Amino acid sequence: MSEQAPATLPPIEVLPRDISAYRKGNRGVDYVHTLDSGQPGPHVLVNGLTHGNEFCGMTAVTHLLDSGLRPVRGKLTLSLSNVDAYHLFDAAKPYDSRYVERDFNRLWDDALLDGPTPGPDLDRARALRPIFTEVDALLDLHSTSSPMPPMLIYQPMAKYLPLSAHMHSPLHHVLLRGVKHAGRPLIQYGAYADPDAAPLGIVVECGQHFAKSAGDVAIGVAIRFLDFFGMVPPALSAAHPALAGEPMRYEIEQSVVSKSEQFRFARPWQGFEELQQGDLIATDGDEEIRAPFPRCTIVMPSGRVTVGRDMVLLAKPV
Repeated sequence: MSEQAPATLPPIEVLPRDISAYRKGNRGVDYVHTLDSGQPGPHVLVNGLTHGNEFCGMTAVTHLLDSGLRPVRGKLTLSLSNVDAYHLFDAAKPYDSRYVERDFNRLWDDALLDGPTPGPDLDRARALRPIFTEVDALLDLHSTSSPMPPMLIYQPMAKYLPLSAHMHSPLHHVLLRGVKHAGRPLIQYGAYADPDAAPLGIVVECGQHFAKSAGDVAIGVAIRFLDFFGMVPPALSAAHPALAGEPMRYEIEQSVVSKSEQFRFARPWQGFEELQQGDLIATDGDEEIRAPFPRCTIVMPSGRVTVGRDMVLLAKPV
């Protein structure tokens, strides 16, 4: 892939740790552990390392395993996804280990997963697909290349309203209607995207990739997610209360994909800036990219240029 890192790299407060102790799980797939309470209840999954350099999910999953947590009811599966990419991390090039060959979070289409295309990211997705599709709810923990407020991402369907209301924080809620990316994300795969099917799939973007605070956010939102399903003791959920304040909601309208290495933002966007229609967002070579609608809100501006990748999402306040 062709990419350019930002001129100034952010502080790297968290480095990869040795996770080999978590490799052998109990599901026949490396780095997947299912904890069964023996009591009736839902089967929910907390997932980290969808992208190899997003360490917050690894921090939360290993914290839950190390803590000895057992669900009060139902089953809890804890997984680390793209471990091959994680092992490629180089602090001198910290953005290059997002994936090995293909973005793991753009592979979730049956035609692709059932097809003949080889590759380490696809092979890992194929191995994890039966587990991801058997659960009643999935929390996929991510982080952002640029420092920006954490956000809860879900689909604007009635079935998501109780969970999003219970989670409450982060206080930025981003509604993802339809596939806006070049490739289908995990939370829009199969039953997660069916308004008439029960399974739920949500993402929390916990902060900047290499910030220690992103791991703290990930642990807290994982506990609140489990609390919604009645799977953790009251004392544990009380130790991770929701933030005060009313959530701000935004619906994604479109994505901006870079066409060249000359893609440049007009300003160093931090996320959730609101623009007027026609305001300059970026240039891509000779092309100007301007806000296409009123109250156009910047969501997840990328901290690096990668040709063919989403550089920013554009949303409307709800």
